[in-house]
Amino acid sequence: MRPTQFSTAVLDWYDRHGRKDLPWQQGISPYRVWVSEIMLQQTQVGTVLGYFERFMTALPSVQALAEAAEDEVLHLWTGLGYYTRARNLQKTARIVMAEHAGEFPRDLEALTALPGIGRSTAGAIASLSMGLRAPILDGNVKRVLARYVAQEGYPGEPKVARQLWEVAERFTPQARVNHYTQAMMDLGATLCTRSKPSCLLCPLKRGCQAHLLGLEIRYPIAKPRKALPQKRTLMPILANRDGAILLYRRPSSGLWGGLWSLPELDGLDALEPLASRHALRLGERRELNGLTHTFSHFQLAIEPWLIRVEGAGDGVAEADWLWYNLATPPRLGLAAPVKKLLKRAADALKAGETP
Repeated sequence: MRPTQFSTAVLDWYDRHGRKDLPWQQGISPYRVWVSEIMLQQTQVGTVLGYFERFMTALPSVQALAEAAEDEVLHLWTGLGYYTRARNLQKTARIVMAEHAGEFPRDLEALTALPGIGRSTAGAIASLSMGLRAPILDGNVKRVLARYVAQEGYPGEPKVARQLWEVAERFTPQARVNHYTQAMMDLGATLCTRSKPSCLLCPLKRGCQAHLLGLEIRYPIAKPRKALPQKRTLMPILANRDGAILLYRRPSSGLWGGLWSLPELDGLDALEPLASRHALRLGERRELNGLTHTFSHFQLAIEPWLIRVEGAGDGVAEADWLWYNLATPPRLGLAAPVKKLLKRAADALKAGETP
């Protein structure tokens, strides 16, 4: 297909079958599109729906996000993972307020200069909320185009990425670019899926090289696999007489940056120094079921221990430590596996299972 035939086929399909009732498609604004795009990175639409609604209810504008406490932002993000994205959201909101009078710049270069906004996200903001002609290449669109041209090579490689951007640029129309952008994302999400693509329903099947070759599943070429390194940590769940759990805030940079977490130890012999630091007396202890959490570059095996402690008083001496009340939890950003472990601890304590 020629570029005009390609975009016409995509837009005709969108008019009949495209998604038009997603929350971020209502009351479209750069702010709503931006937040949804960041949430949707490596996350399914079904998962994002609830998070987006809660985020918009709590922080309905770029000004509200810029002025919010970091803990509130991370609390609203808890469970979505990739917490650097949440921190970059707030950094960008503050820059937009301070340097752009509260309005997102109508320029791709200026958009990509903002923290956490790459070329594809900038293109989505510009096309969906501003009507500017700007190609995108998110995961769904990348899959559609890689199959359509039977793109060889892993798209994560710079040379292959450049070739796909050229394809995206070539097919992006001058008119109705907002509908075209949404349509391409919808095609990848609903028809041109990773496994079992619905090729017979696809408006691009007559020109799709992967389909004509019968090799749809081969494209896009997968990243060469490497075995993930394994790491291990012991997480003590220190419960005081009120059933509150000792947490600490992780450094702002690095893994789970800025989130509240359980302490991490190399082994049980490190418990005494931790207890001494907070003037705690260790009581009975019991090992809970382990938990494995997979990151993009390694797997973390967590060994959790529920431990009764005494002598804590009403607080802790250091600002980056707190007692987390399981009955009335504060609104804090928690690492996803820590949230699961706190739920297990709460269940055990409620059932009266003394460790």
